[in-house]
Amino acid sequence: MRALVYHGPYEVAVEEVDDPRMEAPTDALVRITTTAICGSDLHMYEGRTDAEPGIVFGHENMGIVEDVGSGVTSVRAGDRVVLPFNVACGFCKNCRAGKTAFCLTVNPGFAGGAYGYVSMGPYRGGQAEYLRVPYADFNCVPLPAGTEHEEDFALLADIFPTGYHATELAGVRPGETVAVYGAGPVGLMAAYSALLKGASRVFVVDRVDNRLQLAEQIGATPINFTAGDPSEQIKDALSEDGVDRGIDAVGYQATAAEGEEQPAIVLNHLISTVRPTGSIGTVGLYLPSDPGAPNEHAAQGLLLLNIGRFFERGLRMGTGQADAKAYAHQLRDLIVAGRAKPSFVVSKQVPLSEAPDAYARFDNREPGYSKVLLQPGKTA
Repeated sequence: MRALVYHGPYEVAVEEVDDPRMEAPTDALVRITTTAICGSDLHMYEGRTDAEPGIVFGHENMGIVEDVGSGVTSVRAGDRVVLPFNVACGFCKNCRAGKTAFCLTVNPGFAGGAYGYVSMGPYRGGQAEYLRVPYADFNCVPLPAGTEHEEDFALLADIFPTGYHATELAGVRPGETVAVYGAGPVGLMAAYSALLKGASRVFVVDRVDNRLQLAEQIGATPINFTAGDPSEQIKDALSEDGVDRGIDAVGYQATAAEGEEQPAIVLNHLISTVRPTGSIGTVGLYLPSDPGAPNEHAAQGLLLLNIGRFFERGLRMGTGQADAKAYAHQLRDLIVAGRAKPSFVVSKQVPLSEAPDAYARFDNREPGYSKVLLQPGKTA
């Protein structure tokens, strides 16, 4: 089959690779109809992780079930499904608690697994024509048959649940004020989720104009951090000492207004942006190893966080990858009911063959490439 293969920093190619095969009675094989390029993929693409050449990218996947193992009972060939990016067993202590991002059985020596991502287990990604899905009864989320809502449902694999998870980590409640740092797809989904939950005012901080325009279109207040200290801009707009809740949707490759990379800058801005006794949800990625870090401490995941100010303000912080499966069913139902349409972030749909070009354009933040969907069955 054809798949997108990583060869090294900034070098990916669509190549012929071995077809996936079922390895256990609980597996399913899915023909991919839509798979998305994620901002998290760029960390690997840029060589900012320990990813080895040969990995097939792709953790935001949906498609049609082609075949199932003898142990699969609730999924059938022909079913349309979306696949939360967490590969999870469904029966370990963490899975039983809904913490599927930290499954204890699918990735020995590590809490959590995922499709096509460094350190997240031996699971090939879905930027390909077909994908093996372990524990298919648990990991396949059923969708209505047909092609309706294809763009919306594709976002259930990762960014919509991740944005929603950010609001859960931060503890967003109706009537509260929220600041989201980062207006990429996940940040926009976090802002959208906060508004769905009834937040009274949501600020979105970024420097990219077209992203800030999208934030404004959904009812958020855009804050361009190149125009001055974002925490002060937000406090001035509120006439209060900060928002109730803050969200980090940027992670370790954050940059200052001057363009210099400062891995802890968003976290430290949030410490100033959130009012005393407020809380922060961090879904932006932070890693224990960064080969391209700006200094030796950041290369080991050690960041200069203003913990004294954090403590002084009595803040709380929730962190970690999203338990996408925990939210996928209810968010799917919001889409079906017409209460949510997350596909406003989708900027382009292209054939799988155009994936290398789409990666380069997305990495350069080119207009029209903020959220790209790859469709293996589509021709140019």
